Amino acid sequence: MEIERIAEIEQATWAGRKELFRLGTALLFIISIVLFVGTLTDGVSNMLVIAAIIGGYMALNIGANDVANNVGPAVGSRALTLTGAILIAAIFEAAGALIAGGDVVSTIKSGIINPDLIVDTDTFIWVMTAALLAGALWLNLATVMGAPVSTTHSIVGGVLGAGIAAGGLGIADWGKVGQIVMSWLISPLMGGAIAAAFLYLIKHGIMYQNDRIAAAKRMVPALIGVMGWAFGTYLILKGLKKIVKVDFTTAILMGLVVGLLVWLISIITVRRSTNNMENTKQALDRLFVVPLIFAAALLSFAHGANDVANAVGPLAAISDAVSTGLIASKASIPVWVMLIGAIGIALGLALYGPKLIRTVGSEITELNQTRAYCIALSAAITVIVATHFGLPVSSTHIAVGAVFGVGFLREYIKANYAVMVSEIEHHHQGADRVEVEAFLARFESVNLAQKGRMIQELKKNKGSVELTKKERRALKKHYRHELVKRSALLKIAAAWVITVPVSGFMAAMLYFTLRGMML
Repeated sequence: MEIERIAEIEQATWAGRKELFRLGTALLFIISIVLFVGTLTDGVSNMLVIAAIIGGYMALNIGANDVANNVGPAVGSRALTLTGAILIAAIFEAAGALIAGGDVVSTIKSGIINPDLIVDTDTFIWVMTAALLAGALWLNLATVMGAPVSTTHSIVGGVLGAGIAAGGLGIADWGKVGQIVMSWLISPLMGGAIAAAFLYLIKHGIMYQNDRIAAAKRMVPALIGVMGWAFGTYLILKGLKKIVKVDFTTAILMGLVVGLLVWLISIITVRRSTNNMENTKQALDRLFVVPLIFAAALLSFAHGANDVANAVGPLAAISDAVSTGLIASKASIPVWVMLIGAIGIALGLALYGPKLIRTVGSEITELNQTRAYCIALSAAITVIVATHFGLPVSSTHIAVGAVFGVGFLREYIKANYAVMVSEIEHHHQGADRVEVEAFLARFESVNLAQKGRMIQELKKNKGSVELTKKERRALKKHYRHELVKRSALLKIAAAWVITVPVSGFMAAMLYFTLRGMML
């Protein structure tokens, strides 16, 4: 009896112990930062120690929230286990930050405020500290709510709010603010449209064909080659830009070489994989598993290289201002600062990342490997297109927009298919049930073009019975609510819209608090 009670108590307290372990590990990381920064040099500024703590806290929150977009679709489609995804993302995020994070960072993210209007170095340090803490707090709150938000927008909002508090409305570059507002629409719409377009191509070119294996042998190597081109270009433009600087055309051509090599390799591997494969959609989905694993790794590497500045940029700016006493537009990144960013992002992902990974991967719409492939490919292509046209985009908004894009396309296809089946049922009213079932079975076995011809023939023979517009809308509404969660859409969209204002307001309040304390 006593043993049973002990087992019950252990089970009841398991969730609390897990939370305590996560919190304890995060606190241990923060304490390690304090001890490490305190031993760097004699007479370390207290402000630098505080900024390092906040920078570590920010890195933890970036790992918990932002990294989920890179691996969430792969986990949701079961191409990767949650543990495997966290391990891959943590390794490649840290590698991207340390290898390709760069030696210099802009002190004012995105040029959102004019540093010349900040009166002195102390004020600049207070602005950066308030911006960093506000961005981290908002990311933490968004993670608790289960809303993937843009880390860049969080820190930009923080810099904007603290900057206005320090220098007035004239300090802000409102043109840049307008571009950020534009990105709320551009990023998810572009990501969703591109992902949906590739999914539509795969469905019509492979999944709706009678001989899916033959269609896959023709199309899948080309699709994987396109992914190779997209990720090659993406990595050169974003992931390695601080190591190797090339123009857009050169990046495209280098990515094309990568894509051609991947295509040639894929021709051989796809042919081997399809030998003795069943002619089913589920079997063909597995052809995209390996590309998805590579996509998760490369997206994580590029994110670590490109977005680590969101964690360490303000910290590097504070470090530079403390050591030089000047306000510079560019600041060098000490190795210890980069280590805080890299380790913090990896640790935040491992401790708190699973919640957002599940949100992106499975709580918006159901994903399989084909859909996840389209989402990953969309993320790379959207960034390439946006870079070429100079459009402001957010990697978070792109990835989540792509998830919604494939979900809405599924709704459209399912609803149209439901209408077709209903038309068959209506046109066969009064007929023997065996005849109806035989027609439906034949209808199910043919490809999409043949389905359309069967419906047209049916209408010619029995054109007196048609579904009303009201009936069609009712069917589409039923499938729409079944396949995409509107509550998730509203929650995430609301979080995106308020990210800059909320982080800005918090940063302004924190700036006034810091200023009052220090003066």
